[in-house]
Amino acid sequence: MSGQHRIVVLGAGYAGLAAARRSAKAPGARVTVVDARAEFVERVRLHQAAAGQSVAHRNLRKILERRGIRFVQGMAVGIDTAGRQLALADGGTVEYDTLIYALGSRADLESVAGVRDYALSVATADDVEAMRPLRGRVLVVGGGATGIETAAELAESRPDLSVALVSSEEPGAWLSDRARGHIRATLERLGVSVRAGVKVVEVLADGVRTADGETLPAESVLWTTGFAVPDLAARAGLAVDARGRLLVDEQLRTSDPAVYAAGDCAVVIGPDGRELRMACATAIPVASRAAAVVTARLRATEPPAPRFRYYLQCISLGRRDAVIQFLRADDTPTPRALTGRPAAWVKEAIVRGAARVARP
Repeated sequence: MSGQHRIVVLGAGYAGLAAARRSAKAPGARVTVVDARAEFVERVRLHQAAAGQSVAHRNLRKILERRGIRFVQGMAVGIDTAGRQLALADGGTVEYDTLIYALGSRADLESVAGVRDYALSVATADDVEAMRPLRGRVLVVGGGATGIETAAELAESRPDLSVALVSSEEPGAWLSDRARGHIRATLERLGVSVRAGVKVVEVLADGVRTADGETLPAESVLWTTGFAVPDLAARAGLAVDARGRLLVDEQLRTSDPAVYAAGDCAVVIGPDGRELRMACATAIPVASRAAAVVTARLRATEPPAPRFRYYLQCISLGRRDAVIQFLRADDTPTPRALTGRPAAWVKEAIVRGAARVARP
């Protein structure tokens, strides 16, 4: 393998796999993916898994080796930027010439008291697999897309549960009036008790405590608000923001020119100067572009100009309903939204399309 350029992709989620596939086209490159898990599970289906539905688990080694990409299962615990190598928890190392950092995000367990001790999460496959059985009254905290999808899925799939959604804002507050109204109506139709304008300040063993001192009882609390990123990049001395996310330039390079970043772990500024949101719809194209920049560098050609825009945001409301919010290029909602069964079909098609990144 003498003379090969070693591209290592750290993380095998949507961003990592998209980067690996594109990097495999680079001339004279040897691509390696490093991830702690042996299987890829679609993150956008984790609310379905939490509701007891079967979700595909795809073997990463098989997926990647069929494309000529090496896979190393291991947890990275350190990055030696001077020596250009990753340190793994089992004592092993992986050397690189170029590193594409795509470790994604996880639930924020520290910002609110009691979350780490008592709350459940659907942020990662590990969270869902470790989840204790749900019973009785389930309180979903957070009115963002994850909270809405989780509450709706549980209410539809688990009629034995009493599901409530608690949020400091109206569920889907950032969406159009039409989309927001449909979400509220559908949650109510599914039997979800919605408490908007309520801020949770502590998770208890038997419920939550709100900012006004009220205690809301629950057998299980699902925490879906707020995300955090691993501190690996910060500990390596790479430039990060206050939340620990990597700062990148227009070419997705970090403060170390041998390290690129994409996905939830990176702060990516769009063409209009706005920060791109943490989403699968962001991770895949941004990671593909990071790999394209690396490929162009190896070919001694100009990297592609940055081009990015949003078109839709999709929120499922169980298996037979959804909201498809049409967006302006800057990610703000238009008044238009598709709802109901047609929207569910569109959402499913988009989710399946995103999963192609993990297909042999």
